[in-house]
Amino acid sequence: MKTQNFKTSGSGLNRFFGPLEAKIMDCLWDFETESTIKEVLRKLEQEKAMSFNTVMTVMNRLVEKGILRKRSVSKSFVYSPVVSRDEFMESKSKELAFDLVEEFGPLAVTHMVDALEKADPKLLEQLENKIKELKKER
Repeated sequence: MKTQNFKTSGSGLNRFFGPLEAKIMDCLWDFETESTIKEVLRKLEQEKAMSFNTVMTVMNRLVEKGILRKRSVSKSFVYSPVVSRDEFMESKSKELAFDLVEEFGPLAVTHMVDALEKADPKLLEQLENKIKELKKER
C-alpha cells in the first residue's frame, strides 16, 4: 500500500486521502466491523447529504487501491479496512521517514531532530535511546 499522493498541507488522514476517502475510512475504522455502503452513507449523512452512488464509487476505488476489502454477503457487499487505523498510520509514518531520509539524507535527519526538540524534548530522549539500542544490536 505505497503512498501515492502525500499532501504536506492538511492533517491526519487528509494527507493520504481525498476528503471523502478520509471520511469513509474514519467511518469504517470507527465501526470496527464490516459495513455496507448504506451504513457508511447513514453515518456520513449526519454531517452532510450525500449520494449513494458517490459513496459507492469512492469505496470501490479504495478497494482497487488495496485499502479496503470487499466481500459479497447475500445480495449486498460489505467493506472493511485492510489494516487498522493504527497500523495504517504506523506504516505511513515509517514509509515517509524512510522516503525523507532517502531523498534528503543528512538534511532530513537534522530537521527531524530540530522538530523533535521543538515539539517535545522528551521525544529527543526517545530518539537517543533508540539510537543506543541500534548501536548495541550492531
